[in-house]
Amino acid sequence: MATNDSILSSAYLAVEYIDSLLPDNPLQGLFKYAWTYMLDNYSKFQIATWGSLIVHELIYFLFCLPGFLFQFIPFMQRYKIQQDRPETWEGQWRCFKMLLFNHFCIQLPLICGTYYFTEYFNIPYDWDNMPRWYVLCAQCFGCAVIEDTWHYFLHRLLHHKRIYKYIHKVHHEFVSPFGMQAEYAHPLETLILGAGFFIGIMVFCNHVILLWAWVIVRLLETIDVHSGYDIPLNPLHLIPFYAGARFHDFHHMNFVGNYASTFTWWDKVFNTDSQYQGYREKGKTQEGKKRK
Repeated sequence: MATNDSILSSAYLAVEYIDSLLPDNPLQGLFKYAWTYMLDNYSKFQIATWGSLIVHELIYFLFCLPGFLFQFIPFMQRYKIQQDRPETWEGQWRCFKMLLFNHFCIQLPLICGTYYFTEYFNIPYDWDNMPRWYVLCAQCFGCAVIEDTWHYFLHRLLHHKRIYKYIHKVHHEFVSPFGMQAEYAHPLETLILGAGFFIGIMVFCNHVILLWAWVIVRLLETIDVHSGYDIPLNPLHLIPFYAGARFHDFHHMNFVGNYASTFTWWDKVFNTDSQYQGYREKGKTQEGKKRK
């Protein structure tokens, strides 16, 4: 244990040293000004409640926007995974209405508890206690690992034949997913799978900024895997074991396997990605024959 502690301590000091060598970032100064302005003009309740709601809604629909626009750009259709199943206005409108219900009738009441959570655990809001960027990145990664584990086992349970048609079937109305559909789900599913989001917060949160950072990271990931497009040079694929759009798109198309939300390791451990791997191998074989 002492050896591990010394390694972590050395790594932390190394990152601190590298960070100290970097030139002052004007964006950090702007962010500090905006953060202190927010603290001076709004109460903690307003920041935790309405601030969190605004962050969620703005980030969600901002991240959905590129995928929505892709359907009107012929060049981007080469990257659509299920090209025989284009988006429809009727489906997107139905999805949008369900999203509004879930966001404001299910998620907003949960968001209203954010202030009381931060007060109970004495989680700071001030600038001086703001964690460094690399600490925040490590915390978000830890939250992602925890959420991915929760999501794998509970998602797999929701696919049980005795439960599936009552809850999770709603999310699978769209065989070919699109970004906005990421949070299209039965209200009970929103609560069940959404609980995994909060576990990491309970473990790692030492500043209110983590709440917003983790919201942004989680929305980026879930909208990406539901996008329906496999875009080349996607920086998220630099993350080890990242599942990506093709991995989750197969889950919507096949209904069985690929249950994890972010990473591939749980599906590999329990061999629930076997059909996907077979599908990929078949695709590679057919592609090889075409080239010949």
